[in-house]
Amino acid sequence: MPLDDDAAAEFHAFFERHHAELARLAHLLTGEADTADDLAADAFVALWHRWDRVLGADHPVAYARGVVAHMARARIRSAVRERRRIHLFWAARSTRTHGPDVDAVVDVRRALERLPFRKRACVVLRHALDLSEKDTALALGISVGTVKSQTSKAMAELQRILGVEAAEELTGTGTVSRWRS
Repeated sequence: MPLDDDAAAEFHAFFERHHAELARLAHLLTGEADTADDLAADAFVALWHRWDRVLGADHPVAYARGVVAHMARARIRSAVRERRRIHLFWAARSTRTHGPDVDAVVDVRRALERLPFRKRACVVLRHALDLSEKDTALALGISVGTVKSQTSKAMAELQRILGVEAAEELTGTGTVSRWRS
């Protein structure tokens, strides 16, 4: 259904203000830069088709973040299923090689990939995008209490995976500033 010129202008302004943030969110949730751009574009297409709902939402940006988070989850699940199929197909021929040591940014991203989606989303929204607990809850469609508990549990898992020092840097001024790029 075509929207009027005012709605198109509002959507364009919304896109200009929030595209970079939503693409970064998609990147941090999926861990893949190319996928993130596609996912952000798909999210904006979905937002355009529901633009009246977006405008009617109490928090349009939170609504948009939720769309990105849901699309990221679907894409991750699809990728996991595909990897399982490929692994099963090539299992007999599989040989693993270990690459060189990686820097802290890659370590953090890999550690994040090991977290369940909701915990990862809470950490990314809270610490990489600096959202409040309330804004994180709105974006994910969960309660503030759930955000608190999932973030706490995720940070404990990251401490276990990365070591206490690296995890503390994640929430301080160290790794997180490099992690956002």
